[in-house]
Amino acid sequence: MAVETAPTATTTGPKLRRIRVTVNGAAHDVDVEPRTLLVHFLRENLGMTGTHIGCDTTSCGACTVLLNGRAVKSCTLFAVQTDQSSIATVEGLEKDGKLHPIQEGFHQEHGLQCGFCTPGMMMTAVGFLATNPAPTELQIREAISGNLCRCTGYVNIVKSIDYAARKMRETAEGKA
Repeated sequence: MAVETAPTATTTGPKLRRIRVTVNGAAHDVDVEPRTLLVHFLRENLGMTGTHIGCDTTSCGACTVLLNGRAVKSCTLFAVQTDQSSIATVEGLEKDGKLHPIQEGFHQEHGLQCGFCTPGMMMTAVGFLATNPAPTELQIREAISGNLCRCTGYVNIVKSIDYAARKMRETAEGKA
Protein backbone atom coordinates (compact mmCIF):
# COMPACT_ATOMS: atom_id res chain seq x y z
CA MET A 1 0.00 0.00 0.00
CA ALA A 2 1.42 3.39 -0.99
CA VAL A 3 1.94 6.04 1.66
CA GLU A 4 0.23 9.34 0.91
CA THR A 5 2.29 12.45 1.33
CA ALA A 6 1.20 15.96 1.98
CA PRO A 7 0.69 18.02 -1.15
CA THR A 8 3.65 20.11 -2.12
CA ALA A 9 3.37 23.87 -2.07
CA THR A 10 3.00 25.46 -5.47
CA THR A 11 4.12 28.90 -4.36
CA THR A 12 7.42 30.05 -3.06
CA GLY A 13 7.87 32.59 -0.32
CA PRO A 14 5.29 34.33 1.83
CA LYS A 15 2.08 35.66 0.37
CA LEU A 16 2.06 39.46 0.36
CA ARG A 17 -0.86 41.80 0.77
CA ARG A 18 -0.96 45.34 -0.59
CA ILE A 19 -1.94 48.01 1.92
CA ARG A 20 -2.42 51.73 1.55
CA VAL A 21 -1.56 53.89 4.54
CA THR A 22 -0.90 57.55 5.06
CA VAL A 23 2.09 58.08 7.34
CA ASN A 24 2.86 61.61 8.49
CA GLY A 25 0.79 62.95 5.62
CA ALA A 26 2.43 60.88 2.86
CA ALA A 27 0.50 58.08 1.12
CA HIS A 28 2.20 54.70 0.80
CA ASP A 29 1.10 51.65 -1.21
CA VAL A 30 3.19 48.76 0.07
CA ASP A 31 3.16 44.97 -0.21
CA VAL A 32 3.60 43.39 3.23
CA GLU A 33 3.45 39.95 4.77
CA PRO A 34 0.22 39.60 6.76
CA ARG A 35 2.24 38.69 9.87
CA THR A 36 4.36 41.87 9.83
CA LEU A 37 3.84 43.94 12.96
CA LEU A 38 3.14 47.63 12.46
CA VAL A 39 6.30 48.58 14.37
CA HIS A 40 8.44 46.50 12.00
CA PHE A 41 6.60 47.83 8.94
CA LEU A 42 7.23 51.43 10.01
CA ARG A 43 10.90 50.84 10.80
CA GLU A 44 11.89 48.41 8.05
CA ASN A 45 9.59 49.24 5.14
CA LEU A 46 9.24 53.00 5.64
CA GLY A 47 12.45 53.86 7.54
CA MET A 48 10.56 55.45 10.47
CA THR A 49 13.11 54.38 13.07
CA GLY A 50 11.90 56.89 15.65
CA THR A 51 9.28 54.28 16.52
CA HIS A 52 11.27 52.14 18.94
CA ILE A 53 11.02 48.44 19.71
CA GLY A 54 11.27 48.06 23.45
CA CYS A 55 9.56 44.91 24.61
CA ASP A 56 7.32 43.39 21.89
CA THR A 57 4.80 42.65 24.66
CA THR A 58 2.89 45.99 24.95
CA SER A 59 4.50 46.67 28.31
CA CYS A 60 6.76 49.64 27.61
CA GLY A 61 5.05 51.98 25.12
CA ALA A 62 8.25 52.85 23.22
CA CYS A 63 6.50 51.89 19.97
CA THR A 64 3.48 54.18 20.44
CA VAL A 65 2.16 55.90 17.32
CA LEU A 66 -1.11 57.61 16.49
CA LEU A 67 -3.50 55.53 14.40
CA ASN A 68 -6.33 57.70 13.10
CA GLY A 69 -5.52 60.11 15.91
CA ARG A 70 -5.54 57.52 18.70
CA ALA A 71 -2.39 56.42 20.54
CA VAL A 72 -1.69 52.73 19.96
CA LYS A 73 1.25 50.46 20.67
CA SER A 74 2.46 49.47 17.23
CA CYS A 75 3.83 46.14 18.47
CA THR A 76 0.22 44.99 19.03
CA LEU A 77 -1.05 45.49 15.49
CA PHE A 78 -0.31 43.88 12.19
CA ALA A 79 0.47 46.32 9.41
CA VAL A 80 -2.41 44.87 7.35
CA GLN A 81 -4.83 45.94 10.09
CA THR A 82 -3.93 49.57 9.34
CA ASP A 83 -4.92 49.43 5.66
CA GLN A 84 -6.65 52.68 4.65
CA SER A 85 -5.57 54.36 7.90
CA SER A 86 -3.64 57.44 8.87
CA ILE A 87 -0.57 56.95 11.04
CA ALA A 88 1.49 59.61 12.78
CA THR A 89 4.98 58.90 14.08
CA VAL A 90 7.41 61.04 16.02
CA GLU A 91 9.11 61.96 12.72
CA GLY A 92 5.93 63.78 11.70
CA LEU A 93 5.68 66.06 14.74
CA GLU A 94 8.03 68.78 13.49
CA LYS A 95 6.49 70.92 10.74
CA ASP A 96 8.42 73.26 8.45
CA GLY A 97 11.41 73.38 10.79
CA LYS A 98 9.26 74.21 13.83
CA LEU A 99 9.13 71.83 16.76
CA HIS A 100 5.76 70.55 17.93
CA PRO A 101 4.89 71.89 21.41
CA ILE A 102 5.49 68.44 22.90
CA GLN A 103 9.00 68.36 21.43
CA GLU A 104 9.61 71.86 22.69
CA GLY A 105 8.30 70.85 26.12
CA PHE A 106 10.62 67.86 26.36
CA HIS A 107 13.52 70.15 25.45
CA GLN A 108 12.59 73.03 27.76
CA GLU A 109 11.63 70.89 30.76
CA HIS A 110 14.40 68.27 30.37
CA GLY A 111 11.90 65.47 29.87
CA LEU A 112 14.36 62.98 28.49
CA GLN A 113 17.56 61.32 29.53
CA CYS A 114 18.62 58.42 27.33
CA GLY A 115 15.77 59.20 24.92
CA PHE A 116 14.68 55.63 24.25
CA CYS A 117 11.15 56.07 25.62
CA THR A 118 10.79 59.63 24.37
CA PRO A 119 9.12 58.99 20.98
CA GLY A 120 6.46 56.80 22.59
CA MET A 121 5.96 59.26 25.44
CA MET A 122 5.58 62.13 22.97
CA MET A 123 3.08 60.29 20.77
CA THR A 124 1.06 59.19 23.80
CA ALA A 125 1.03 62.79 25.03
CA VAL A 126 -0.01 64.20 21.64
CA GLY A 127 -2.94 61.77 21.47
CA PHE A 128 -3.88 62.54 25.06
CA LEU A 129 -3.68 66.33 24.68
CA ALA A 130 -5.92 66.16 21.61
CA THR A 131 -8.72 64.94 23.89
CA ASN A 132 -7.73 66.75 27.09
CA PRO A 133 -6.12 70.14 26.38
CA ALA A 134 -6.05 71.23 30.04
CA PRO A 135 -5.03 68.18 32.05
CA THR A 136 -4.16 68.00 35.70
CA GLU A 137 -0.89 66.44 36.83
CA LEU A 138 -2.75 63.30 37.88
CA GLN A 139 -4.44 63.03 34.48
CA ILE A 140 -1.07 63.35 32.74
CA ARG A 141 0.41 60.65 34.97
CA GLU A 142 -2.54 58.36 34.23
CA ALA A 143 -2.25 59.03 30.48
CA ILE A 144 1.40 57.98 30.38
CA SER A 145 1.00 55.06 32.78
CA GLY A 146 1.35 52.62 29.87
CA ASN A 147 4.74 54.04 28.94
CA LEU A 148 7.84 53.06 30.87
CA CYS A 149 10.92 55.19 31.43
CA ARG A 150 13.82 53.47 33.10
CA CYS A 151 15.90 56.64 33.54
CA THR A 152 13.66 59.27 35.15
CA GLY A 153 11.19 59.60 37.96
CA TYR A 154 8.67 60.97 35.42
CA VAL A 155 8.67 64.41 37.08
CA ASN A 156 10.22 66.18 34.10
CA ILE A 157 8.16 64.14 31.64
CA VAL A 158 4.99 65.33 33.37
CA LYS A 159 6.33 68.90 33.34
CA SER A 160 7.10 68.54 29.62
CA ILE A 161 3.55 67.44 28.82
CA ASP A 162 2.10 70.22 30.97
CA TYR A 163 4.35 72.72 29.12
CA ALA A 164 3.02 71.42 25.79
CA ALA A 165 -0.58 71.65 26.97
CA ARG A 166 -0.11 75.28 28.04
CA LYS A 167 1.67 76.14 24.79
CA MET A 168 -1.04 74.51 22.69
CA ARG A 169 -3.79 76.33 24.59
CA GLU A 170 -1.97 79.66 24.18
CA THR A 171 -1.57 79.05 20.47
CA ALA A 172 -5.25 78.13 20.14
CA GLU A 173 -6.19 81.33 22.00
CA GLY A 174 -3.90 83.39 19.78
CA LYS A 175 -1.45 84.35 22.53
CA ALA A 176 1.64 82.63 21.16
